[in-house]
Formats: sequence, structure tokens, C-alpha cells
Amino acid sequence: MADDLDLRHQLASSFGAAATAYAEYRPGYPATALEWALAPVAKQKQLHVLDLGAGTGKLTEALVKAGIQVTAVEPDQAMLSELRRRLPDVAAHVGVAEEIPLPDGTVDAVLAGQALHWFEPERALPEIARVLRPGGVLAGLWIAYDGRVEWVAELDRLFPGRLCFAAQQAMRGHEAYGTLESAEFPYTQQRTAESLTATLATHSPVLVLPAEEQKRVLGHIRAYLDSLPGVDENFTVPLITAVERVVIR
Repeated sequence: MADDLDLRHQLASSFGAAATAYAEYRPGYPATALEWALAPVAKQKQLHVLDLGAGTGKLTEALVKAGIQVTAVEPDQAMLSELRRRLPDVAAHVGVAEEIPLPDGTVDAVLAGQALHWFEPERALPEIARVLRPGGVLAGLWIAYDGRVEWVAELDRLFPGRLCFAAQQAMRGHEAYGTLESAEFPYTQQRTAESLTATLATHSPVLVLPAEEQKRVLGHIRAYLDSLPGVDENFTVPLITAVERVVIR
């Protein structure tokens, strides 16, 4: 059990070393996914959303573009610095989901993009409920590669982690929240073999590998992508944003 916790901590804390590449290469979130996540509070005139575990601000940026007031909270200093560089007008704080640096009843929604599975649910879920206003929503968003496409399924087999996955059900059954709902939103990203390899290099199962092993794994991935037809120019990568939401009781 201790070894599992150590590995989980190592994976969760690995992203700072690749903050610049993460900001450059990781895909963003489709507007349809955000609209669905926030639908329970959409009638509020001036939404205030907390992006919890905000990373370099991929989700924060999408919320800002939608005209929503956002506060970002991120534990990793390198990731947060990248967010502040890219989105200087956003209120951004160092903090963790288990001790959110906001007063009670501050926000209408808490969104966590690629992050909710890193939280400690026994501590984080009550803390999230604390900062939510009555009727507020908590939503987790996860970006996955669409494994129904044959070449993506093969890429998933080469990768030392999970690229093709569903949502996590991390909020199921907690007494502070209502029924868990989920939805999926397909979309695409234009990539080259070089940029997709660089994207995969920012995933935690690669980041925690020794340097030589990273080089070997990424070399195999790049060789596979180079073997696909049409990779000399931009090609379409099929993605899915899986969303789970619950409303505070």
C-alpha cells in the first residue's frame, strides 16, 4: 500500500518539470463539455467558477473565453507560474483540493480538468462542498484519446499508461452531493508525429521514467506514428472529453 501511495504521489507531482511543454501541447476543452458541466448553474447571472488543480490553465482559458469569472488553484509552483504567464488577469493561488484557499460559499461551481483523480476524496469532497454556494456544481473533466479508432488503440497499447479511458466516478456516493451524471463529448485536434509525441511526453507515466527509458518509449511511439500514412503533414487526432458532475445537496 505504501508503495502504491508513493507511486501515486510521484505521478501527481511529475508535471511541473514539463510545465512549458504541457501548456504548449496538451489539448484544450470543447465548449460543449463546459456548457454541460455548468448547466445546473447556467441561469446564474454572473458565474464564479473555481478551476481546482488548474495546472497551466487549459481549462481556465476555456472558461475565460466563455466570459466566466474564474479563480484558479494549483499546488505545483511551476505549473502555476505558466498559468500566470499565459493568463495574467486570472486570480490564481497556490493550494490543494484538501485545503482550498477560499472562504465558505465563494463559488457557483468547482471544475477539475485532468485533476480530480489526484485528490484525496475523503478530505477534498467536503472541502469542495464548503466553498460551493447552495445548488453549486462539482464537475470533473478528463480528456481521452478515442480508442474506437484503430490506430489510436494501437498507440494506447504502446503507451506506458492509459490514453483511452472513461471518466473516473471519483464523486460517487458522497453524502454532500446528489446523483452523479456523466456525458462524453468527441472532438479532434490537429497534430503532427512530432507534436503528438511531444504531447505524450507530458503524461505522468512517461515523466516518471528514467531518462533513457523515456527516450526508448518515445522513440517507439514516434516510429509507430511515422509508419502511419499521411503523417508528414497535420493529421486528425480523435479525442473525447468525459465529464462527470454532481450538484451539492
